[in-house]
Amino acid sequence: MPSPSGGFEVPLWRALAVFRMASLAYVCVLAVRDADRYAHPYAVAALVLVMIIWTGATAIGYARPAWRRWPLLVADLGVVLAIVLATPWVVGRTALTHGVPTMGVAWMAGPVLAWAVSGGRRRGTVAALLVAGADLATRERIGQSSFTGVILMLLAGVVVGHVARLAAGAEERLQRAVELEAATRERERLARNIHDSVLQVLALVQRRGADLPGEAGELARLAGEQEAALRALIAGGGPVVASLPAGPEAVDLRTLLSRYASSAVALSAPATPVPLPRRVAGELAAATGAALDNVGRHAGGRAWVLIEDEGATVTVSIRDEGPGIPDGRLAEAAAQGRLGVTQSIRGRVSDLGGTVRIVSAPDAGTEIELTVPRAVR
Repeated sequence: MPSPSGGFEVPLWRALAVFRMASLAYVCVLAVRDADRYAHPYAVAALVLVMIIWTGATAIGYARPAWRRWPLLVADLGVVLAIVLATPWVVGRTALTHGVPTMGVAWMAGPVLAWAVSGGRRRGTVAALLVAGADLATRERIGQSSFTGVILMLLAGVVVGHVARLAAGAEERLQRAVELEAATRERERLARNIHDSVLQVLALVQRRGADLPGEAGELARLAGEQEAALRALIAGGGPVVASLPAGPEAVDLRTLLSRYASSAVALSAPATPVPLPRRVAGELAAATGAALDNVGRHAGGRAWVLIEDEGATVTVSIRDEGPGIPDGRLAEAAAQGRLGVTQSIRGRVSDLGGTVRIVSAPDAGTEIELTVPRAVR
């Protein structure tokens, strides 16, 4: 899998560049020391020049996140394998038998570390096996020291790959924490503004109109309900949270919807839990709350909520005995900017991959069916 180009991996790529340069310097020292023992000294010098050029090229390439892809990774491994496999000819079998080091020495571990940083333990292990196999193929006699080098290379691929994946995971968690902190600060800022304006106005309307008869008293009551709901929302409480984080935790839908039950709202639910992913349950509860809010505003009287667990899907039905919805009323409301049904109900359910069915007739009440799949789309 491609590695993210995050900041936590940057030190690993820089450390890899330093390692390759240091190991290249070691190769150069050995080449000067053993120059008189090589079968083809000029070929050795040519290979050392190739190694110098390639070390610079990989240092530049891996420094750019967009280049840390398969073309450069495969080319890096191919160049190193070619140099390792050329060792028997340029160094000579006799020199190798008498203990002259191979051309790659520690430098050949470069692509192993690059593959490990880019793709984790598995990719690092594959590269280590390929390079180790090529190194063993150049030797006439395989001893304990040969296997020691193979084991060290495998350990390097596994350990560095594991560290790289830990760094990527830590960066993802840090990013989520930063986003959560930013969202919390924005929520607090909005809460202060709302408290200084909307909540105070709603509280004032409730106090002034609480004892008034008729529609004025009803408006005061509705203002009080909306103030309580808004306070719960900005405080992070209440059953309706429109942006609950997606996660593996299951939430019992009955618990969320039970908070809507009252003398005016009858809730019918299965006797057993109705588990849903946290985000699905939260959005479905929010859509149900919006539907009940519409009932209170336009239908009055009682409402009935029914939860049906159908296995792959869950359906919530909201029914009232109000005057019904006239033909074209929903389209007219959307055109006027009143998007309660369009956004609060249809929008939420559609985002979950579900469907909304509205059945209404004049003077026969309205029934809204919200059906969502258990898995988030």
